Amino acid sequence: MTATETAPSAAETSLRPRPGLFTRLARNRSALIGGTVVLAFVLMALLAPLLPLADPLKSNFLAIRKPPSELYWFGTDELGRDQVSRLFFGAQASLLAGIMSVLIALGIGVPFGLLAGWYGGWVDAAISRVAEAMLACPFLILAIAFAAVLGPSLTNAMIAIGLSAVPIFVRLVRGQVMSVKAEDFVEGARAVGARDLRIVLRHILPNTMSPIVVQSTLFMAQAIILEAALSFLGLGQQPPSPSWGQMLNVAKNFMEQAPWMSVAPGICIFLAVLGFNLLGDGLRDVLDPKEN
Repeated sequence: MTATETAPSAAETSLRPRPGLFTRLARNRSALIGGTVVLAFVLMALLAPLLPLADPLKSNFLAIRKPPSELYWFGTDELGRDQVSRLFFGAQASLLAGIMSVLIALGIGVPFGLLAGWYGGWVDAAISRVAEAMLACPFLILAIAFAAVLGPSLTNAMIAIGLSAVPIFVRLVRGQVMSVKAEDFVEGARAVGARDLRIVLRHILPNTMSPIVVQSTLFMAQAIILEAALSFLGLGQQPPSPSWGQMLNVAKNFMEQAPWMSVAPGICIFLAVLGFNLLGDGLRDVLDPKEN
């Protein structure tokens, strides 16, 4: 039997069923590793109230700045609170900040991006100029400015991060809409008399979801860093509530006496950001039509 006979023809290849999304994700090493890390932190946040952990807010003045041991795996802080417990409950603040920030950015950025890309003209010019003006300011500085105006709290930090990311999603969605609206199926919908709202919601928006999902996943990593930065500066989660950034803010004062106080929250921030970045890269590969 020759190689030509054994090789599958182009027609046979095209008839093979396309693997499902979860199958493609499982085959992508980056997405698999990133998804596993993200899932671990999600479970960490969800199970924190259910696990037999010490009270993250209760002080123990007999165990102040204890080093890691069998009783305190990651040591204790300046008030004798268990670091493990505060890490688990701090994961709630970090993941909540990431999710809510993305939802705020999507809720504002996607509609304005659709308007700018679909209508063009003065609508596009007005929205684009505002987005470009916001993008001209460094992302962290913009978030700090919003947080300073709104006041120090986790809720205001989430709003500040979400507002700072709006121009990113406006430009992304605008570019995708301008590309998709020139396709034949959109012209066909116009020809049969479909209204703008129906075309945008039924034909344009679904075809822009892949890059939006990828960008949202990647921005989760930035949101976690920003929440930690704002909490570190005193503009995010307020003590005594635990937050990885707030834990680092306290730990900087005890780097010589208790260096372990900064290690655990720093590792958690690193791993969470790495997980979302790997997951975002994997989703970009899986959802790219050129690769599938």
